[in-house]
Amino acid sequence: MNRSARRIRRTLQVTGAGAAALVALSACSSSDSGAASSGGGSDGLSGTVNVFAAASLTESFTELGEEFEKRHPGTEVVFNFGGSDSLAAGITSGAPADVFASASPRTMKAVTDADAAAGTPVAFVRNRLEIATLPGNPDRVASLKDLTGSDLKVVLCDRAVPCGAAAQKALTAAGLKLTPVSYEEDVKSALNKVVLKEADAAVVYRTDVKAAGDKVAGVEFPESAKAVNDYPITLLKDAPNADVGQAFIELVRSAAGQKVLTAAGFTAP
Repeated sequence: MNRSARRIRRTLQVTGAGAAALVALSACSSSDSGAASSGGGSDGLSGTVNVFAAASLTESFTELGEEFEKRHPGTEVVFNFGGSDSLAAGITSGAPADVFASASPRTMKAVTDADAAAGTPVAFVRNRLEIATLPGNPDRVASLKDLTGSDLKVVLCDRAVPCGAAAQKALTAAGLKLTPVSYEEDVKSALNKVVLKEADAAVVYRTDVKAAGDKVAGVEFPESAKAVNDYPITLLKDAPNADVGQAFIELVRSAAGQKVLTAAGFTAP
């Protein structure tokens, strides 16, 4: 398995056998750390660090992972990106991860309740929702209410994941009910339905709209202020490479890390 192939892995919902598969996948990543640890940098950090992170962090964390490896020769950052609930399930099932960055305190609580976190998780960014439409917004979507029309194909994140829970909170705040054509496993999957023109609109994070560029159009809506998500991060209790995991967290929370995250559309907690 070459370096680029194992840097980023995308996880699916983890239930039953899926949880076992994620544990096995992460164990493979962990076993790679022995090969990577032979050339540690001058700061003593070396080996693979396995970071489980919410799908909405894909672009910004990938950039931070590359920066981390430059700063610490001999290290390698391997990501498992996916729905925060799936990632939490993998961790509590025994996946050998070092760091968990969740898209909501609720999904982080599943990890802390299982006594799997080392210390108290800390919020490092916030994110809010936005409507993603087809390029040019041909359906002239201007509000959350516009999504309730029967002529639009709308997708939402599954209610179990933070972007789905936030969407339901925003809909409740607006006094609206919306039946989507599908519930997707994470925010990237919901956005991709619009990118592929399989849906007319999706309620996603504004960071994902920004990352998609001209593949979608973004529509802000006031109810999103009622459903802002804090993103907590923590070192995990049984981290196979705790020193490198802690150093990665420090980069995320540093001024340099925050610059990358705010450029992606996140805001300070």
